[in-house]
Amino acid sequence: MTHVFPITVYYEDTDMAGIVYYANYLRYIERARSEVVEQLGVDQRAMREDGIVFAVTRVEADYLGSARLGDRIKVLSTHYPVGAVRWVFDQTVELDGKVIFRAKVTAACMSVAGKPTRLPAEIRALKLQ
Repeated sequence: MTHVFPITVYYEDTDMAGIVYYANYLRYIERARSEVVEQLGVDQRAMREDGIVFAVTRVEADYLGSARLGDRIKVLSTHYPVGAVRWVFDQTVELDGKVIFRAKVTAACMSVAGKPTRLPAEIRALKLQ
């Protein structure tokens, strides 16, 4: 299942040339991942209270094009658990149906002390679907 997260490019997202600043693509895909987690019903605040958090451990990114001030782009995300601890997201940013940014993000579930811990059951169950 692919999650779609729409974004409008605002002035604050761009550099002096009116092009989206490269680091903002990472912000966009982070927002999309947060929406995925929420839609799955995973309560990250409750997890944190229980001493469990997600941490990004790896990002592979390709910049293939650019968006500009006023563009309407969308982040498409697919995801799957890997093992008991890792959660992988394949994410693209599209402009008018064309991929302009692509990333593979690996997140790990860990204790607030930094020790690996099992993914929540809702996420581990995704492998069975």
